Amino acid sequence: MGVRGDVELVDAPELLPALARLPGHMFWRAAARVDQTMEEFRPDGFDIYAYATLVALGEAEPRSQQAVARSIGTSRTTLARVAASLQAAGLVERVRNPGDRRSYLLTRTPAGIEAADLWQQHALGLEDRLTAALSRAQTSELRSLLVRAAAPGLAEDTPAAMRASIGFLVHQIHLRMHPAFLQALRPLGIEPRHFGSLVSLQHISPAPQHELARVMGVSGASIVGIVDDLEARGLVERRRDEADRRAQILTLRPGAPDTIGRAMSVSRDLHAAQLAELSPADAERLVELLATLVSVPG
Repeated sequence: MGVRGDVELVDAPELLPALARLPGHMFWRAAARVDQTMEEFRPDGFDIYAYATLVALGEAEPRSQQAVARSIGTSRTTLARVAASLQAAGLVERVRNPGDRRSYLLTRTPAGIEAADLWQQHALGLEDRLTAALSRAQTSELRSLLVRAAAPGLAEDTPAAMRASIGFLVHQIHLRMHPAFLQALRPLGIEPRHFGSLVSLQHISPAPQHELARVMGVSGASIVGIVDDLEARGLVERRRDEADRRAQILTLRPGAPDTIGRAMSVSRDLHAAQLAELSPADAERLVELLATLVSVPG
């Protein structure tokens, strides 16, 4: 399905209800679904930020890399990488800014203008593929909720085409939400991936390790690393299955419920703040729509 950080996600046709209610987990999976869809259907050189850069340049040229980065909601480091790849492909010209020799100005080449038009059609097709599980009304509702939720992180000059892009908006919210959740969980000694696994085990334990991988929607290799971490922290016990010595059975250790409870409180407070532009009912509806988006195999 995609890779988020150092965790490889795979398709999970059925979502564990406890996970489907967690905003952070749903945005994590939705961002991976966006990445997977782009990987499978993109033309050469296309990624969401390369496309956004060409769109932003179409509204005002030349523009500094810093201004474009701010407009499309990405870091200067990411924009520098994207600009270099676009320049190598002959889609933008990149020259020193005469007003500030430490920065660069970007301008689309004729090939870049042509690519922007081509990629626009591809972006629309990608969006249709991404939202195939949703009705037209649900897609419109999801887009509206995402625009409102993403609003605090969007610049005034974020291109209209990107404000209408579900894939772009999912990425923007995830990139804002995940680091904040990672930081908030640090005092508990766990990360978001550990939290999701603990919540899952609270509902399915005792369970084989491969079952935890299935409900989390991650690869077998990824779940080994997650369980190794949880075992080292004294939160999970792993033992051989007497009926199948090749399988590992996972159970929660006595201290796990307290950690889960504290982490759940952190999750509620942080995600309420991250989605503060929405009412509680609208935030819940957004998470429901994301669950539908990710629960259908890509």
